[in-house]
Amino acid sequence: MSNYRKANYRTRDGQRLTAQQYKNRRKFEIILHLSLLVACFVAVICLIGTLIHKAIYRPDTQEVVETATDSATAELTIVDTIVEDVVVEDNPYLKSSEDSASFFSGYEVIIDDNTKLITSDNVQSSYGVLIDLDSGKVIAQKDGNVRINPASMTKILTLLVAAEHIENLDDTFTMTQEIGNYIFSKDCSAVGLKVGDVQTIRDLMYGTILPSGADAAMCLAEYVSGSQEEFVKLMNEKLDELGISSTAHFTNCIGIYDKDHYCTLLDMAMILKAAEENELCHEILNARTYTTSPTSEHPEGITISNWFLRRIEDKDTHGDVVGAKTGFVNESGCCGASYQISNDGSHYICVTADAWSSWRCIYDHVDIYETYTS
Repeated sequence: MSNYRKANYRTRDGQRLTAQQYKNRRKFEIILHLSLLVACFVAVICLIGTLIHKAIYRPDTQEVVETATDSATAELTIVDTIVEDVVVEDNPYLKSSEDSASFFSGYEVIIDDNTKLITSDNVQSSYGVLIDLDSGKVIAQKDGNVRINPASMTKILTLLVAAEHIENLDDTFTMTQEIGNYIFSKDCSAVGLKVGDVQTIRDLMYGTILPSGADAAMCLAEYVSGSQEEFVKLMNEKLDELGISSTAHFTNCIGIYDKDHYCTLLDMAMILKAAEENELCHEILNARTYTTSPTSEHPEGITISNWFLRRIEDKDTHGDVVGAKTGFVNESGCCGASYQISNDGSHYICVTADAWSSWRCIYDHVDIYETYTS
Protein backbone atom coordinates (compact mmCIF):
# COMPACT_ATOMS: atom_id res chain seq x y z
CA MET A 1 0.00 0.00 0.00
CA SER A 2 2.81 2.43 0.93
CA ASN A 3 4.54 1.76 -2.37
CA TYR A 4 1.30 2.54 -4.25
CA ARG A 5 0.82 5.86 -2.45
CA LYS A 6 4.45 6.88 -2.96
CA ALA A 7 4.03 6.17 -6.67
CA ASN A 8 1.54 8.99 -6.85
CA TYR A 9 3.92 11.57 -5.46
CA ARG A 10 7.00 12.68 -7.40
CA THR A 11 9.40 15.53 -7.28
CA ARG A 12 9.47 18.19 -9.96
CA ASP A 13 12.10 16.28 -11.88
CA GLY A 14 9.88 13.16 -11.87
CA GLN A 15 11.76 11.26 -9.23
CA ARG A 16 9.81 9.23 -6.73
CA LEU A 17 9.54 10.66 -3.20
CA THR A 18 11.41 8.99 -0.41
CA ALA A 19 9.35 7.69 2.53
CA GLN A 20 10.30 10.68 4.65
CA GLN A 21 9.43 13.14 1.89
CA TYR A 22 6.05 11.46 1.45
CA LYS A 23 5.35 11.69 5.19
CA ASN A 24 6.28 15.39 5.26
CA ARG A 25 4.02 16.16 2.31
CA ARG A 26 1.06 14.24 3.83
CA LYS A 27 1.58 16.08 7.10
CA PHE A 28 1.52 19.40 5.27
CA GLU A 29 -1.66 18.49 3.41
CA ILE A 30 -3.45 17.44 6.60
CA ILE A 31 -2.50 20.64 8.37
CA LEU A 32 -3.65 22.68 5.36
CA HIS A 33 -7.01 20.94 5.19
CA LEU A 34 -7.61 21.32 8.91
CA SER A 35 -6.71 25.00 8.72
CA LEU A 36 -9.18 25.55 5.88
CA LEU A 37 -11.89 23.71 7.80
CA VAL A 38 -11.30 25.80 10.92
CA ALA A 39 -11.30 28.97 8.86
CA CYS A 40 -14.67 28.06 7.30
CA PHE A 41 -16.14 27.27 10.69
CA VAL A 42 -14.95 30.60 12.13
CA ALA A 43 -16.35 32.44 9.11
CA VAL A 44 -19.79 30.83 9.60
CA ILE A 45 -19.78 31.72 13.30
CA CYS A 46 -18.88 35.31 12.51
CA LEU A 47 -21.66 35.55 9.92
CA ILE A 48 -24.26 34.22 12.33
CA GLY A 49 -23.04 36.59 15.02
CA THR A 50 -23.31 39.55 12.64
CA LEU A 51 -26.89 38.65 11.67
CA ILE A 52 -27.93 38.28 15.30
CA HIS A 53 -26.33 41.57 16.22
CA LYS A 54 -28.16 43.37 13.44
CA ALA A 55 -31.47 41.81 14.42
CA ILE A 56 -31.11 42.79 18.07
CA TYR A 57 -29.70 46.25 17.68
CA ARG A 58 -31.79 47.60 14.79
CA PRO A 59 -32.81 51.23 15.42
CA ASP A 60 -36.51 50.44 14.88
CA THR A 61 -36.25 47.62 17.42
CA GLN A 62 -34.85 50.04 19.95
CA GLU A 63 -37.85 52.27 19.36
CA VAL A 64 -40.23 49.35 19.89
CA VAL A 65 -38.51 48.47 23.16
CA GLU A 66 -38.64 52.06 24.38
CA THR A 67 -42.36 52.44 23.60
CA ALA A 68 -43.50 48.95 24.66
CA THR A 69 -45.19 50.14 27.85
CA ASP A 70 -47.04 52.98 26.14
CA SER A 71 -48.20 50.68 23.32
CA ALA A 72 -49.49 48.09 25.76
CA THR A 73 -51.50 50.76 27.58
CA ALA A 74 -52.89 52.06 24.30
CA GLU A 75 -53.91 48.54 23.21
CA LEU A 76 -55.69 47.97 26.50
CA THR A 77 -57.61 51.18 26.03
CA ILE A 78 -58.65 50.14 22.52
CA VAL A 79 -59.83 46.75 23.76
CA ASP A 80 -61.96 48.41 26.43
CA THR A 81 -63.56 50.63 23.80
CA ILE A 82 -64.35 47.65 21.54
CA VAL A 83 -65.98 45.74 24.38
CA GLU A 84 -68.22 48.69 25.15
CA ASP A 85 -69.31 48.92 21.50
CA VAL A 86 -70.08 45.21 21.01
CA VAL A 87 -73.66 44.60 19.85
CA VAL A 88 -75.06 41.25 20.96
CA GLU A 89 -77.24 39.74 18.25
CA ASP A 90 -80.73 38.82 19.44
CA ASN A 91 -82.00 35.27 19.20
CA PRO A 92 -83.89 35.34 15.87
CA TYR A 93 -86.43 32.89 17.29
CA LEU A 94 -87.59 35.28 20.00
CA LYS A 95 -89.32 37.62 17.58
CA SER A 96 -92.89 38.58 18.39
CA SER A 97 -95.71 37.42 16.14
CA GLU A 98 -97.86 40.00 14.36
CA ASP A 99 -100.95 38.85 16.25
CA SER A 100 -99.38 39.59 19.62
CA ALA A 101 -99.49 43.35 18.98
CA SER A 102 -103.15 43.40 20.07
CA PHE A 103 -102.83 40.95 22.99
CA PHE A 104 -103.22 42.20 26.55
CA SER A 105 -100.01 42.62 28.50
CA GLY A 106 -98.89 39.96 30.96
CA TYR A 107 -100.32 36.58 31.90
CA GLU A 108 -102.81 37.34 34.63
CA VAL A 109 -106.43 37.06 33.54
CA ILE A 110 -109.54 38.53 35.15
CA ILE A 111 -112.56 36.56 36.32
CA ASP A 112 -115.37 38.91 37.35
CA ASP A 113 -119.15 39.12 37.53
CA ASN A 114 -119.31 39.31 33.75
CA THR A 115 -117.61 35.93 33.35
CA LYS A 116 -120.24 33.45 32.18
CA LEU A 117 -120.55 29.89 33.37
CA ILE A 118 -120.38 27.28 30.61
CA THR A 119 -123.56 25.29 31.19
CA SER A 120 -124.54 24.11 27.70
CA ASP A 121 -125.22 20.39 27.38
CA ASN A 122 -123.43 20.61 24.04
CA VAL A 123 -120.15 21.16 25.91
CA GLN A 124 -119.48 17.76 27.42
CA SER A 125 -115.88 18.36 28.57
CA SER A 126 -115.73 18.53 32.36
CA TYR A 127 -113.52 21.61 32.24
CA GLY A 128 -113.49 24.61 29.94
CA VAL A 129 -112.37 28.21 29.65
CA LEU A 130 -112.54 30.96 27.03
CA ILE A 131 -110.29 34.01 27.30
CA ASP A 132 -110.40 37.29 25.36
CA LEU A 133 -106.73 37.92 24.47
CA ASP A 134 -107.38 41.58 23.66
CA SER A 135 -108.73 42.44 27.10
CA GLY A 136 -107.34 39.71 29.35
CA LYS A 137 -110.81 38.84 30.60
CA VAL A 138 -112.24 35.36 31.07
CA ILE A 139 -115.38 35.35 28.90
CA ALA A 140 -116.70 31.98 30.05
CA GLN A 141 -115.45 29.11 32.16
CA LYS A 142 -116.29 25.82 33.81
CA ASP A 143 -113.85 24.90 36.59
CA GLY A 144 -111.11 26.70 34.70
CA ASN A 145 -109.02 27.09 37.84
CA VAL A 146 -109.06 23.39 38.82
CA ARG A 147 -105.77 21.47 38.52
CA ILE A 148 -105.61 18.89 35.75
CA ASN A 149 -102.88 16.87 34.08
CA PRO A 150 -102.36 18.74 30.81
CA ALA A 151 -101.35 15.60 28.88
CA SER A 152 -99.77 16.46 25.50
CA MET A 153 -100.84 20.09 25.75
CA THR A 154 -97.59 20.12 27.75
CA LYS A 155 -95.76 20.16 24.42
CA ILE A 156 -96.83 23.76 23.83
CA LEU A 157 -94.44 24.75 26.60
CA THR A 158 -91.85 22.29 25.26
CA LEU A 159 -92.02 24.10 21.92
CA LEU A 160 -91.79 27.55 23.51
CA VAL A 161 -88.81 26.72 25.73
CA ALA A 162 -86.99 25.08 22.82
CA ALA A 163 -87.61 28.13 20.61
CA GLU A 164 -86.10 30.38 23.27
CA HIS A 165 -82.91 28.33 23.47
CA ILE A 166 -82.11 27.28 19.91
CA GLU A 167 -79.75 29.12 17.58
CA ASN A 168 -80.01 27.17 14.33
CA LEU A 169 -83.13 25.48 13.00
CA ASP A 170 -81.04 23.67 10.40
CA ASP A 171 -78.86 21.96 12.98
CA THR A 172 -79.53 18.23 13.34
CA PHE A 173 -80.12 15.61 16.02
CA THR A 174 -79.92 11.83 15.74
CA MET A 175 -82.67 9.67 17.22
CA THR A 176 -81.27 7.45 20.00
CA GLN A 177 -82.14 4.02 21.33
CA GLU A 178 -82.73 5.47 24.81
CA ILE A 179 -85.39 7.84 23.52
CA GLY A 180 -87.00 5.06 21.50
CA ASN A 181 -87.12 2.79 24.54
CA TYR A 182 -88.60 5.54 26.71
CA ILE A 183 -91.50 6.51 24.45
CA PHE A 184 -92.24 2.84 23.68
CA SER A 185 -92.41 1.99 27.38
CA LYS A 186 -94.75 4.94 27.99
CA ASP A 187 -96.93 4.12 24.95
CA CYS A 188 -96.58 7.67 23.62
CA SER A 189 -97.72 9.14 20.32
CA ALA A 190 -94.83 9.58 17.92
CA VAL A 191 -93.71 10.99 14.59
CA GLY A 192 -92.28 7.58 13.74
CA LEU A 193 -88.54 8.22 14.01
CA LYS A 194 -86.25 5.20 14.14
CA VAL A 195 -82.92 4.88 15.91
CA GLY A 196 -80.27 6.59 13.80
CA ASP A 197 -82.68 8.86 11.90
CA VAL A 198 -81.20 12.34 11.53
CA GLN A 199 -83.67 15.23 11.68
CA THR A 200 -83.27 18.99 11.67
CA ILE A 201 -84.32 20.97 14.72
CA ARG A 202 -87.07 22.46 12.55
CA ASP A 203 -88.35 18.93 11.86
CA LEU A 204 -88.36 18.15 15.58
CA MET A 205 -90.30 21.31 16.45
CA TYR A 206 -93.02 20.62 13.90
CA GLY A 207 -93.00 16.95 14.92
CA THR A 208 -93.57 17.91 18.55
CA ILE A 209 -96.80 19.77 17.75
CA LEU A 210 -98.50 18.48 14.60
CA PRO A 211 -98.63 14.73 15.38
CA SER A 212 -97.82 15.32 19.08
CA GLY A 213 -94.62 13.34 18.64
CA ALA A 214 -93.04 12.35 21.94
CA ASP A 215 -89.99 11.14 20.01
CA ALA A 216 -89.51 14.62 18.51
CA ALA A 217 -90.12 16.35 21.86
CA MET A 218 -87.59 14.13 23.65
CA CYS A 219 -85.03 14.78 20.92
CA LEU A 220 -85.60 18.53 21.33
CA ALA A 221 -85.14 18.30 25.09
CA GLU A 222 -81.86 16.41 24.77
CA TYR A 223 -80.63 18.73 22.03
CA VAL A 224 -81.28 21.84 24.13
CA SER A 225 -80.30 20.60 27.59
CA GLY A 226 -78.62 17.21 27.28
CA SER A 227 -81.43 15.43 29.12
CA GLN A 228 -85.16 15.64 29.75
CA GLU A 229 -84.50 16.36 33.45
CA GLU A 230 -82.43 19.45 32.68
CA PHE A 231 -84.91 20.62 30.07
CA VAL A 232 -87.80 20.32 32.53
CA LYS A 233 -85.93 22.73 34.80
CA LEU A 234 -86.12 25.29 32.00
CA MET A 235 -89.83 24.58 31.60
CA ASN A 236 -90.53 25.26 35.26
CA GLU A 237 -88.39 28.40 35.10
CA LYS A 238 -90.63 29.55 32.25
CA LEU A 239 -93.73 28.86 34.33
CA ASP A 240 -92.24 31.03 37.05
CA GLU A 241 -91.46 33.76 34.51
CA LEU A 242 -95.09 33.68 33.35
CA GLY A 243 -96.21 34.04 36.96
CA ILE A 244 -98.14 30.78 37.10
CA SER A 245 -95.74 28.54 39.01
CA SER A 246 -97.98 28.55 42.08
CA THR A 247 -100.61 26.55 40.20
CA ALA A 248 -98.53 24.89 37.47
CA HIS A 249 -95.61 22.45 37.71
CA PHE A 250 -94.23 20.05 35.09
CA THR A 251 -92.17 16.89 35.56
CA ASN A 252 -91.70 15.87 31.93
CA CYS A 253 -91.69 17.44 28.47
CA ILE A 254 -94.25 15.19 26.78
CA GLY A 255 -97.24 15.13 29.13
CA ILE A 256 -97.22 11.60 30.56
CA TYR A 257 -99.22 11.31 33.76
CA ASP A 258 -97.53 12.19 37.03
CA LYS A 259 -99.24 13.44 40.18
CA ASP A 260 -96.75 16.31 40.29
CA HIS A 261 -97.34 17.24 36.64
CA TYR A 262 -100.23 19.67 36.61
CA CYS A 263 -101.69 23.05 35.73
CA THR A 264 -105.10 24.71 35.50
CA LEU A 265 -106.89 25.46 32.22
CA LEU A 266 -106.20 29.15 32.86
CA ASP A 267 -102.49 28.32 33.16
CA MET A 268 -102.55 26.40 29.89
CA ALA A 269 -104.29 29.31 28.20
CA MET A 270 -101.46 31.60 29.30
CA ILE A 271 -98.86 29.10 28.08
CA LEU A 272 -100.55 29.08 24.68
CA LYS A 273 -100.73 32.89 24.74
CA ALA A 274 -96.97 33.07 25.33
CA ALA A 275 -96.38 30.61 22.49
CA GLU A 276 -98.64 32.53 20.08
CA GLU A 277 -96.68 35.67 20.95
CA ASN A 278 -93.51 33.99 19.64
CA GLU A 279 -93.21 34.22 15.86
CA LEU A 280 -91.69 30.75 15.37
CA CYS A 281 -94.08 28.99 17.75
CA HIS A 282 -97.02 30.85 16.18
CA GLU A 283 -95.97 29.57 12.76
CA ILE A 284 -95.69 25.96 13.94
CA LEU A 285 -98.92 25.95 15.96
CA ASN A 286 -100.72 27.36 12.89
CA ALA A 287 -99.39 24.74 10.45
CA ARG A 288 -101.80 22.18 9.00
CA THR A 289 -99.18 19.87 7.46
CA TYR A 290 -95.40 19.54 7.25
CA THR A 291 -92.97 17.09 5.63
CA THR A 292 -89.87 16.11 7.57
CA SER A 293 -86.40 15.38 6.32
CA PRO A 294 -85.86 11.86 4.89
CA THR A 295 -85.81 8.99 7.38
CA SER A 296 -84.57 5.41 7.14
CA GLU A 297 -88.08 4.17 6.29
CA HIS A 298 -89.32 7.27 4.45
CA PRO A 299 -86.75 8.52 1.91
CA GLU A 300 -89.13 11.33 0.88
CA GLY A 301 -89.78 12.35 4.51
CA ILE A 302 -92.82 11.88 6.73
CA THR A 303 -95.84 14.11 6.08
CA ILE A 304 -97.41 15.04 9.42
CA SER A 305 -100.68 16.87 10.18
CA ASN A 306 -102.38 18.87 12.91
CA TRP A 307 -105.65 16.95 12.86
CA PHE A 308 -107.40 19.33 15.28
CA LEU A 309 -106.97 22.22 12.85
CA ARG A 310 -107.89 20.14 9.82
CA ARG A 311 -111.04 18.82 11.49
CA ILE A 312 -112.28 22.13 12.86
CA GLU A 313 -111.54 24.33 9.85
CA ASP A 314 -114.90 23.62 8.17
CA LYS A 315 -116.93 24.17 11.35
CA ASP A 316 -118.70 27.44 12.19
CA THR A 317 -116.76 28.98 15.05
CA HIS A 318 -117.59 32.64 14.23
CA GLY A 319 -114.02 32.96 13.00
CA ASP A 320 -110.93 30.92 12.16
CA VAL A 321 -109.19 28.58 14.58
CA VAL A 322 -105.59 29.07 13.51
CA GLY A 323 -103.56 27.35 16.23
CA ALA A 324 -104.13 24.29 18.38
CA LYS A 325 -102.64 21.43 20.39
CA THR A 326 -104.45 18.38 21.75
CA GLY A 327 -103.66 15.90 24.50
CA PHE A 328 -104.85 12.70 26.10
CA VAL A 329 -104.15 10.66 29.22
CA ASN A 330 -106.69 8.46 30.97
CA GLU A 331 -106.68 10.70 34.03
CA SER A 332 -107.59 13.84 32.03
CA GLY A 333 -109.51 12.48 29.06
CA CYS A 334 -109.21 14.27 25.72
CA CYS A 335 -107.92 17.82 26.08
CA GLY A 336 -107.42 20.71 23.70
CA ALA A 337 -106.05 24.25 23.61
CA SER A 338 -106.87 26.40 20.58
CA TYR A 339 -106.40 29.96 19.36
CA GLN A 340 -109.10 31.71 17.33
CA ILE A 341 -109.37 34.96 15.40
CA SER A 342 -113.05 35.88 15.35
CA ASN A 343 -114.96 37.43 12.48
CA ASP A 344 -114.64 40.90 14.04
CA GLY A 345 -110.87 40.56 14.44
CA SER A 346 -110.87 39.74 18.15
CA HIS A 347 -108.52 37.08 19.51
CA TYR A 348 -109.49 34.22 21.83
CA ILE A 349 -108.02 31.15 23.46
CA CYS A 350 -110.18 28.18 24.42
CA VAL A 351 -108.97 25.29 26.60
CA THR A 352 -110.98 22.19 27.52
CA ALA A 353 -110.26 18.94 29.32
CA ASP A 354 -111.89 15.59 30.08
CA ALA A 355 -113.84 14.96 26.89
CA TRP A 356 -114.61 11.34 26.05
CA SER A 357 -113.16 11.49 22.52
CA SER A 358 -110.96 13.66 20.33
CA TRP A 359 -113.95 14.55 18.15
CA ARG A 360 -115.97 15.49 21.23
CA CYS A 361 -113.16 17.82 22.26
CA ILE A 362 -113.33 19.53 18.87
CA TYR A 363 -117.09 19.96 18.99
CA ASP A 364 -116.83 21.41 22.50
CA HIS A 365 -114.47 24.08 21.17
CA VAL A 366 -116.84 24.77 18.28
CA ASP A 367 -119.78 25.25 20.66
CA ILE A 368 -117.85 27.52 23.03
CA TYR A 369 -116.61 29.75 20.19
CA GLU A 370 -120.05 29.81 18.56
CA THR A 371 -121.78 30.70 21.80
CA TYR A 372 -119.43 33.28 23.32
CA THR A 373 -117.65 35.01 20.41
CA SER A 374 -118.98 37.28 17.70
